[in-house]
Amino acid sequence: MGLISGLLTLPLAPVRGVVAVAEQVQRQAEEEFYDPVRIREQLADVARRREAGELTDEEATAREDELVERLVTGQRRRGGDVG
Repeated sequence: MGLISGLLTLPLAPVRGVVAVAEQVQRQAEEEFYDPVRIREQLADVARRREAGELTDEEATAREDELVERLVTGQRRRGGDVG
C-alpha cells in the first residue's frame, strides 16, 4: 500500500479491525456449532431427556434430526467423508 492510499484509507482502519474481529468470532462460532464432539454430547442429552420423559418422542426425533443434519453439514464443510 502506498503512502497516499495508506493515508486516505487510515480512517477505515477501525472498521477493518472490527470486520476482522467479527469474522474471527463467526469462524469460532461455526466451529463450535459444527463440532462433532459437542453434537454427539447433545444427541446423548436428547436420549437422556427422552428416557426421563422430559421430551416426547416427536420432540426428541425432531431435535435428533437437527443435530444429525448439523453433524453431516459440519463433516461436509471440513471436507470429511460422510457415513
